[in-house]
Amino acid sequence: MSDTVLTLENEPQQLNQSGSLCPAVKAADMIGDKWILLIMRELFGGANRYNEFQRALPRISPTVLSKRLKQMEETGLVVKKSVTGEKATEYRLTKCGRELAPLVDYMAKWGLRWARRRMNEEDLDVGTFMWDFHRSLNTSELPDGETVFSVNFSGLNAHSKWWLVAKDNVVDLCTDDPGKEVDLYISSTLPALAEVWMGDMDVSAAVKADDVMLTGAAYLMRTASQWFPKSRYADVRPERFVGTKGGG
Repeated sequence: MSDTVLTLENEPQQLNQSGSLCPAVKAADMIGDKWILLIMRELFGGANRYNEFQRALPRISPTVLSKRLKQMEETGLVVKKSVTGEKATEYRLTKCGRELAPLVDYMAKWGLRWARRRMNEEDLDVGTFMWDFHRSLNTSELPDGETVFSVNFSGLNAHSKWWLVAKDNVVDLCTDDPGKEVDLYISSTLPALAEVWMGDMDVSAAVKADDVMLTGAAYLMRTASQWFPKSRYADVRPERFVGTKGGG
């Protein structure tokens, strides 16, 4: 679990039935499911409503999402609360859930160091990636007022156009044209843009190599290295795994 983008499947939850009294096994029963880890990540990121989880995790089905949230309630990771004055509910972390923050953070770093070599282009999902991409935009380096970005992917049959509308510290992600004047167009393939976002290539190097093309306002092009979205784990570099037979 991390800021990396992985293809996820709807799989039934399988609780450990080893009969072990080991605390680590019991903990795995509570948090070992990939969906729960991803929902926890979103909770740590500030999401607390059902539709926010759906937007951040487009590959999870409504049925699976509801089941996992219910399971998290039952195990004490979250509580479900009504929103005053609204016909809505929110999921809030308990003390038990909050204490998982450093563990989930370390798992993300560990995964990037040791599992990066297992990730392929097929693991990329444009919806999940763009959700992470838009919320990592460094708005503090943008000009005052509103800045609109249009992100265009080549090689995709669907969801190839996205818009980011940034104002102050808020960034909206749009799949439909918001009808606003675009300040900068970002054109790339999904793998190439993900490579820059994950810190595997500097944005200036990607632009020079024509892997990423920036078109629009000159001041945004000049300062791209300062505001360009970057994973919070971009500085974590993968380790080279050496097997028992000397393989890499």
